[in-house]
Amino acid sequence: MSRPPYEDAASPERPAPLGGAPSDGPPDDVPAADGPPAEAVSVTAVDTPVAAPPPDHTDGTADSERSGDLSPVGRLAATVERLRREVRAAQAEAEGRALVELAKGVLVERLGCGPAAAARHLTELAEQAGVTPLELAVDVINQSAQDRLSEVTLGFLDAVAGRARAAEDAEAAVRLRTAESGALAAQDTQAVADSLLQHALGPLGAVAVAIWAAGPDGSLTLAGSAGFAPGESARWHYVPPDVATVARRGLTERTGHWVESLARTSLPSIGKHLFPDGGRVALPAGTGGRIHGVLEIVWPAPLVPQPPQVVRQMEALAELCAHTLETSRPPQASERPPGPLPDATELMDLADGLHDPALVLVPHLDSTGGLADFRIQHVNSRFLDPAGRPRAVVNGALLLEAYPMAAGESELFQRVERVYATGEPFRARRMGLTALVDEVALAATADISISRHGSCVLLIWRIEDETARLASLLQNAQRLGRIGGFEENLLTGEITWNGQMFALYGRPESSPPVPLERLAAHAHPDDAVTIGRFLRTLLHHRRPASAAFRLQRPDGVTRHMRVVAEPVLDTDDRPVALRGAYQDISSQHWTEVALAATRDQLAHTEQQAHERNRLTLQLQHAIMPPTHNTPLEVPGLQVGVRYRPAEEEQLVGGDWYDAVRLPSGLVMLCVGDVAGHGIEAATSMVVLRNALRGLAVTGAGPGQLLSWLNMVAHHLTGAVTATAVCGLYDPARGTLRWARAGHLPPVLVNGEAAVPLPLVKGLLLGAVPETRYEEGELDLAAGDTLLMYTDGLIERRDRSVEESLGHLLSTARTVPPTLDQQLDRLLVHSRSDTDDDTCIVGIRIGPRTSDDGESRAGEYLHA
Repeated sequence: MSRPPYEDAASPERPAPLGGAPSDGPPDDVPAADGPPAEAVSVTAVDTPVAAPPPDHTDGTADSERSGDLSPVGRLAATVERLRREVRAAQAEAEGRALVELAKGVLVERLGCGPAAAARHLTELAEQAGVTPLELAVDVINQSAQDRLSEVTLGFLDAVAGRARAAEDAEAAVRLRTAESGALAAQDTQAVADSLLQHALGPLGAVAVAIWAAGPDGSLTLAGSAGFAPGESARWHYVPPDVATVARRGLTERTGHWVESLARTSLPSIGKHLFPDGGRVALPAGTGGRIHGVLEIVWPAPLVPQPPQVVRQMEALAELCAHTLETSRPPQASERPPGPLPDATELMDLADGLHDPALVLVPHLDSTGGLADFRIQHVNSRFLDPAGRPRAVVNGALLLEAYPMAAGESELFQRVERVYATGEPFRARRMGLTALVDEVALAATADISISRHGSCVLLIWRIEDETARLASLLQNAQRLGRIGGFEENLLTGEITWNGQMFALYGRPESSPPVPLERLAAHAHPDDAVTIGRFLRTLLHHRRPASAAFRLQRPDGVTRHMRVVAEPVLDTDDRPVALRGAYQDISSQHWTEVALAATRDQLAHTEQQAHERNRLTLQLQHAIMPPTHNTPLEVPGLQVGVRYRPAEEEQLVGGDWYDAVRLPSGLVMLCVGDVAGHGIEAATSMVVLRNALRGLAVTGAGPGQLLSWLNMVAHHLTGAVTATAVCGLYDPARGTLRWARAGHLPPVLVNGEAAVPLPLVKGLLLGAVPETRYEEGELDLAAGDTLLMYTDGLIERRDRSVEESLGHLLSTARTVPPTLDQQLDRLLVHSRSDTDDDTCIVGIRIGPRTSDDGESRAGEYLHA
């Protein structure tokens, strides 16, 4: 944290550090109400209003009368001045109230009375003495604390353990006195560091302290330290400029840099390996508005929020260090004794040798020794005032008087003040400058350079020429856009080209420009007609025109160009000049050519893909049996099939199905899925489906049929792989024999129950040359429904096969009146997200003509 961590710290009321126990009457050293003021000490004040002096309406009225004659900027300045006076009056009133409350607290402690009695006692004493309550309060406080150190003692008393004991309070005050005495009597900063750590910072829990001296170049030199090992101090003897450390943060932040724990920041610092988790405080050490160095304090543990009194005491110790740093400068890193710093006379000679406007500024201190302004000691011969005023008007004036707007948005004065305080130079480009002349604000843009030289500041600015800046901007834009401009005087024949025009033509700037009438001689012969049309529009029709052509340069390079021009007409509408621009569009041309070729190639590829998908779909539709109004008619059996193609044409796959009545009277039911998509998968599907139909007339069982089909897939289809399930239904017996080749098992629906058939062993088709397939057999009763399907019905990317199969069983338990409705319902409620095609074959058993006894659905026989 960069601000003092006392924003949330409470400031508890504190009893007076001196004095005896309260009694019923006033103590001996405090007189009664009719006596003179007594010696007292300060305590915490309580809120009591103090009469403020009446506002100065006369000045305000005068300001109001004058503001009517001022410009908006002048009225703003008058308003700011009035508000400043009101703020000062309010601050004085607040300070007076605080002093009165502090004096009342002294009387409360000394007299042992309440706040109301103390206020009445203070008023009576003021009336008897013939002074105001504020003057009497000041007198009481001065008798209690007669120097600055007495003010800061209370802050240290709060930090010392056991604040309630007077003996310990007195010991803490003695320590602070000793620290001040040791600092003022020390001959160097090392002795100051030892004294501060021993007498002042040690009781606060600090374990080490470092005093850094700031160099003119922004470097830091370790002037004194205590609590660190000698090797650590030697290693951190010098910190170069622009190196970020805790001390440098303290140098650049006016309120100091407060670090709760060094481990939570990446900033390096002296003794970091000794106290890695400790807190740090880096406070700027300065006097008279100038910062001479930094006081860095080290704690062994994370820093807790400090009360405001303790923070002020640390700032007072930093000021003590500043007095020592001001009179004792440490050697620089080069170990050479520092030479004499240049004074104002030498700096003025330096400014006169510069080619840019320069001002030499010297600090202007107020009556208290604080920095109030900078006086313009000297302006060089090249000085150019943004308001156009002569040098004699600016030379010798105060900076804020000559440029009052420097304290505004540009923050120029704050920059100068900062450079003077820290010694770090400041540079900025295109910084706004505003001069107020006769209440008129005149703005300018300049490049700024500020540097400190000894006790003076050198301010250099280079006011930007708007015309030159715009010309440079235009030149860079033409270069980046590969644009060249020209102008041709038709009366005198004079032609003006800019530098980019010669570069476009590939000609040296010493060669004569080419007139528009000879443009065709430098262009490709095929572009002669285009150029002729361009010149006729421009010269005869007297209208702006443009043309694209190929420029043949002397170096043999051909560039694609675009020329745009317009005629300049006189009062009689006769052309007197031509002006325009050329642009090299070669990159754009070749990009358009490449894009056109890419578009043609993409269109050809899309056409091929569309044709391929169309052929695949035609092939698939040609060999698949119809899904509705199936011609298969078997007494006591309903047969239904459904096929849902893939949503994307390029995903047309190898799913297939078949339902056919064999010569033996059996009904063959099968579904299969060839691995892959596209025309190859569809072709392989045709081979397997037709092969299975041909093998089925042999009268073999489903297991044998799949064994033969496996040989076909392995040897005759280019080693494709596929899954399939095949069943033979005997309408006379009502039994189904079935086998599977790596396929999902059929689902049997009986009433409100839907279960998959028990798995029988069977390897997928085409995996091995020869294999055997087990068969299963079950009896089907009237009303039973058997479903065969491919994985496109249930497969999901984010679900397992078991979860997807469970959803299918849940959907199949609802049995609509017809088989077709049930198959359509399965497709509607499918949750598949693979965009694969889907096949479903279903049969529903109707009543048989002969009584076959009770249904035995669900009884399974395995071979």
